[in-house]
This record gives sequence, C-alpha cells and structure tokens, in this order.
Amino acid sequence: MISEPSFLTDFTTTSLLPIPNKREHRKRLMLPLILFTLTVLTTTLVGGLAYSVSLILILLCHEMGHYLTARYYNVPASLPYFIPSPLPPFGTFGAVIKMEGRIPNRKALFDIGIMGPALGLAVALPAAIVGISLSKVIEINDSASIGLQLGDSIIFSLIVKFIHGSLPEGTDILLHPVGFAGWSGLLITALNLLPLGQLDGGHIIYALFFKRSSSIYWFIFLGLIFFAIIVDYWGWLFFLTFIYLMTRLRHPPTMDDEKPIEIKRFVLGILAIIFLIISFPPVPFMT
Repeated sequence: MISEPSFLTDFTTTSLLPIPNKREHRKRLMLPLILFTLTVLTTTLVGGLAYSVSLILILLCHEMGHYLTARYYNVPASLPYFIPSPLPPFGTFGAVIKMEGRIPNRKALFDIGIMGPALGLAVALPAAIVGISLSKVIEINDSASIGLQLGDSIIFSLIVKFIHGSLPEGTDILLHPVGFAGWSGLLITALNLLPLGQLDGGHIIYALFFKRSSSIYWFIFLGLIFFAIIVDYWGWLFFLTFIYLMTRLRHPPTMDDEKPIEIKRFVLGILAIIFLIISFPPVPFMT
C-alpha cells in the first residue's frame, strides 16, 4: 500500500489537580485551542486539506469518547490536547487528555478506556472505505518516487480486496489522502488498544483483571519485543521503549477496585482484542 506524498498514541492520564477558577479555566482553554489550530495547519501542510480534516476528525472523536465518558462518570477531564508536528508522514503526534482525579471504579475505567477507540473507529473505518474507493491502482514501478510503502493490516487488506478485487501482479494501490487518514486512524486505534500501562488497552485490562493486570502487561510487553525481532521491524522497539518510559507498565488504582465487572464488558473486551489483532499491521512502513 502506498500513500500519496502528502504516532500516534493517546494517553489518558490521571492526576490530582486543584479545580481551577474561572480565569484559570479560560487560560486552560487557550492551550487546547492553540494546539488544535497548529495541528490543523501541520496536517494540512503534510497531507492536504482532505487528509487533515479526516485525521483531525478521527482524533477528535477518539478523544471526545474519553472526555464525554469521563464527564458521565463525574471525572473531571481536560479538553483534548493535540500535538502538532511539521514532519511527515502524519503531521501530528496524536492527542491526549488529562483526567483530574481518580476514577470511581473499574466499570467507569473500562467505559472510559473503550469509548475512545470505539468512537475513533466509527470515523476511521468509513474514512478508510471512502479513501480506498477514491484510490487508484498503479504499476508498482511507478511507486518508487511517489510516497511511503505502507504495511497492511487484515482489515485494511479485506477492504481493498472488497473494493478493488484481487490486484493484478505488478500493481498496488496509491492511497487517496482520505484513505491514508483512514489507514492512520486504524493504526492509532490498534496502538491504543495494546494492553500496556495507561494506553486504552491497558485501562481495559486493568478493569477486567486488576489483580493480574501487571503480569499481563509484562507478558504482552515481552511478547511484542520478541515479535519486533521476528518481523525485523525496530520501530516497535522504539515505541515500546517510549511506552515503558511513560508508564513503567503500571496503572493507578480506581477508588473502588472491588466492585465487580459485568459479563458484557468482558465480551466487549474480547471484541476489542480481536479488533486489535485484525487492525494491527506487523510492519507499518516498508522500505
């Protein structure tokens, strides 16, 4: 898969901060707005307006899923902080929110953790479908000077095959900017669903298996290191190092870890892991 010339991770962190007064509240609104504007500019410069609008919408829906669910459970949360980057291929390093207090129980933690990927996916998947529909089939020889060689996930490959059929030998897809935004959105969702620390997947695992979550984090972490060596993609090692330094593979407790989780949330957790598997590209970028 090739992107036209034109990391996203999301950390929902928790901290104990004082409630700001009105003046402080207005000041704190300014930074998210400024960062959002800069991210619109950098993503537009990197990939064009169609790419920027699509990717920003995916990121915004992802973060608002966390924000609105946190507010539903009366957990104070900041507006999304977008992180602009002038560098290709994405033009942004994603977005984060900060929750200003402890989460009441594991049910709330699960819902806050899963709603971000769910709403982000609700936009990323249609963007991928529309973008692939607008994409062109080209000769591979023409792709060398066009853009990035993108790795395929299972779900992205299925969408390509459904829309364009089996590609003739010697051809590939030149992704439309909206298609690249959809591909990026699926990658973002997959990365955030990794069951590590305070990623969304880490929230889900802690909510479901809180006493065993630390062991699961380390099992997945070491497994991904082995996986990175097997597929010979060292970018995963840099990503895992970053995650470890940011979270130490730990998760703060909720206010009531003993409150049980319903079976339906275990089912949703399993579905989230299945989606992680089918949307995870073993090698995102190829040379």
